[in-house]
Amino acid sequence: MFRTDKNKFYIVSKDILPEAILKTAKVKELLAKKEAETVNEAVEKVGLSRSAFYKYRDGVFPFYEASKEKIITITITLEHRSGILSNCLNSIAVVKGNILTINQGIPLQGVAYASISIDTVEMETNVEELLESLYKIPGVIKVEIVGQS
Repeated sequence: MFRTDKNKFYIVSKDILPEAILKTAKVKELLAKKEAETVNEAVEKVGLSRSAFYKYRDGVFPFYEASKEKIITITITLEHRSGILSNCLNSIAVVKGNILTINQGIPLQGVAYASISIDTVEMETNVEELLESLYKIPGVIKVEIVGQS
């Protein structure tokens, strides 16, 4: 397959994005959540011109939208205590994430590392919310995405 620079995507912290890009993302969010019925209404709510919205709309989308219907791989750093990994797996199952692989290393100095690949096609939540829910589990030290396909 021939690839051009137009097909490349980057993950960028929202802290460094220009205001017009952030407002475009907010307009798309308002429209998706039905908090605004028209583009005019949405751009007015966030203080963005229609022309700026139309300029950026096809290039701006939340990370979880890019992950939809894909396989993601996450790593989880856990305290070495009974039941923590099980709680993480249950949290993934509750939102209908399909666990494809689980790799867990031997705990060292009270810390264990696990890598989990998840099919997100049937998930009832977005990836950001899943990661937040995993991080809130007692004993989970760190959660991060290490890959997606």
